[in-house]
Amino acid sequence: MNYNWQQADWPEFRYDLTQVQDALFSLAAKMGHISGILKGLPESTQTETVLDLMVSEAIKTSAIEGEILSRADVMSSVRNQLALNVPPQAVRDPRASGAAELMMDVRRSFADALSEEKLFAWHRMLLSSRMEHMRVGAWRIHSEPMQVVSGPVGKIKVHFEAPPSKRVPKEMSRFIRWFNSTASGGAQEIKRAPVRSALTHLYFESIHPFEDGNGRIGRALSEKALSQGLGYPVLLSLSKTIEADKKKYYAALKHAQRSNEITAWIVYFVDTVLAAQIDAEQQIDFVLKKTKFFDHYASQLDERQLKAIRRMLEEGPQSFAGGMNTKKYIGITGVSKATATRDLQHLHGIGILQRVGVGRSTRYELAF
Repeated sequence: MNYNWQQADWPEFRYDLTQVQDALFSLAAKMGHISGILKGLPESTQTETVLDLMVSEAIKTSAIEGEILSRADVMSSVRNQLALNVPPQAVRDPRASGAAELMMDVRRSFADALSEEKLFAWHRMLLSSRMEHMRVGAWRIHSEPMQVVSGPVGKIKVHFEAPPSKRVPKEMSRFIRWFNSTASGGAQEIKRAPVRSALTHLYFESIHPFEDGNGRIGRALSEKALSQGLGYPVLLSLSKTIEADKKKYYAALKHAQRSNEITAWIVYFVDTVLAAQIDAEQQIDFVLKKTKFFDHYASQLDERQLKAIRRMLEEGPQSFAGGMNTKKYIGITGVSKATATRDLQHLHGIGILQRVGVGRSTRYELAF
């Protein structure tokens, strides 16, 4: 079976936007609404909202590739990048530092034209800790086929094969020209930012120019395309929404890489961006509730109680998995079982926590 890059019309993508007109309209309204809300918030709340979204994006874009990052390391790395930690906190995992650096650079340089040097810099940010094991900050050059596969050894299933390495420099030169010419004010401007973002991701992933990190950089490019269309850094975590249903993402991508008629991919991707924007709305609402929550209760809590509540709040609108119980409270605060039980009863008594279950199944959830 021929892949998209092997066909005569590559990379002249064709698509019909009829099926996404309503989603595009909703997206435009929501993006404008969220931007307006955020501008009206105190600077500290704006910063916290952006921080939460960046941490989520850094964690989830790595999780899609099967790489699990510590939330604490990513949070510290992002706060370091935003100069919120003075002095900067030490981060144990260099992968977390690299992911945070990439997220920040995507936001800071969203309006800049794309270049080969920028892509190489992003690749080094992500993978500098692995330079001894692979080619970092440069296109792949190996002669073996670049394949996306699954399954055990002996029963490997090939989902996609990218262009051979010798074609990559030429393909990427054309991709970079295309990306810049389709930006706002470009000769081939694509006015609907979510559509350009969808095309960007598919086009880049089909070339697969690096030995590793293609998915993460492809999603960073999608964010850059969205931000350029809006004129300001986009407020959402695309990777969080994709990671929630990775099978659907990979199935849509696989189908799109079989033809250059990609209407189904555009529908999938625009719907994904819309879902990510709805999630961002919930995140902003959560940050506002959290701020009011601390304003009301902070003076009633000691340091260990504050530490436990902050840990619960770190999980965002989805809440603390499984709720809080005595064992988790001990693990977070280091207190005795008797103190943990007394603290949880106190937090329940003053209305911060609500009790769920009975006996050994008793757990506590935040009472927003």
